[in-house]
Amino acid sequence: MSVVQAGKRQADPSSVPFAPALLGALGAVPFVALAAAAVIDTGALAPAITFAVTSYGAVILSFLGGVQWGLAMGKQRDDPPGLAVPLTISVIPSLVAWAALFLPDQPGVLVLAAAFAVVGLHDMWASRRAAAPEWYGTLRVWLSSIVVPSLLIAAFG
Repeated sequence: MSVVQAGKRQADPSSVPFAPALLGALGAVPFVALAAAAVIDTGALAPAITFAVTSYGAVILSFLGGVQWGLAMGKQRDDPPGLAVPLTISVIPSLVAWAALFLPDQPGVLVLAAAFAVVGLHDMWASRRAAAPEWYGTLRVWLSSIVVPSLLIAAFG
């Protein structure tokens, strides 16, 4: 379902199917928990917390790139040459995630936060142009609004 507002289609938050909403929320739990841990423990566990949030963030960012790969394959399967740009875009999150693992702690987490924001905007754009289900953009905005601040808190915690 969508709501018409000022001439633009906007996804209704209640339109996100239950399973993606639940799984997305569960996937956000480690980000929130690790951000809280980074604020609570700035001592001996801080390096382990930073490693955990960076590695989990890298895994999830790579997953989001895989989602884009799947969307591209589903929409473009009859035009293989037309796959070059969307497939190239879909591997960028994995490459950024991998690179973030080699950066010092705080810069690595900040790179992930920026990448999640950019990928969230891309997913919202993909949803608005019907390259992804309408509900997917709503889900990604909602999850990005949890993940990005959690990463920022973890970086500066």
